[in-house]
Amino acid sequence: MADADPLRDELLTAYAAPDRRFHGIRHLREVLEHLVELASEGTPFDPEPVTLAAWFHDSVYDGERDSEERAAAWAREALPDHVSEETVEEVARLVLLTETHQPEAGDKNGAALCDADLAILADSASRYGDYVASVRAEFGHLEDAEFTEGRTHLIEKLLDRPTIFHTAHGRAVWEAAARTNLADELAQLQGR
Repeated sequence: MADADPLRDELLTAYAAPDRRFHGIRHLREVLEHLVELASEGTPFDPEPVTLAAWFHDSVYDGERDSEERAAAWAREALPDHVSEETVEEVARLVLLTETHQPEAGDKNGAALCDADLAILADSASRYGDYVASVRAEFGHLEDAEFTEGRTHLIEKLLDRPTIFHTAHGRAVWEAAARTNLADELAQLQGR
């Protein structure tokens, strides 16, 4: 994208906000690295909108339920000077998809972005522990019981899915480890 340095800097500033514990620059970098990994393993997706959606997907993150909507709105406002209208709309759609991480069958762009975003679930036990602690810190305004209830619900929904990941690479490489990490966290939350 030509002349996009100011926009890149705005996005990096948003990700570097002091209240970001997990959804910061490290997470952005990891999502972008996972997209490179998916591409290198032959996962088909359109790199321009998916990469831009990765940049925008957590550009607004404050624990409120409409963060994805506000991030998509920012993409719709900021991108028209840089890419086609079609690309802008695809970026916004993909950003909104990160609220559920459930792309439709055949949605190659959605599958790639969702898998790259969720790949943290399959990281080492140590990194996963850091992720969980960082997410808890971002939701520090919630009482422990409320956070535990919400987190338990999220984990159970993920574990109830036939697969967490939507790409062949994600299922082959990340699925088992993610299920182990999530099951271990769920057991801790339930005091087992």
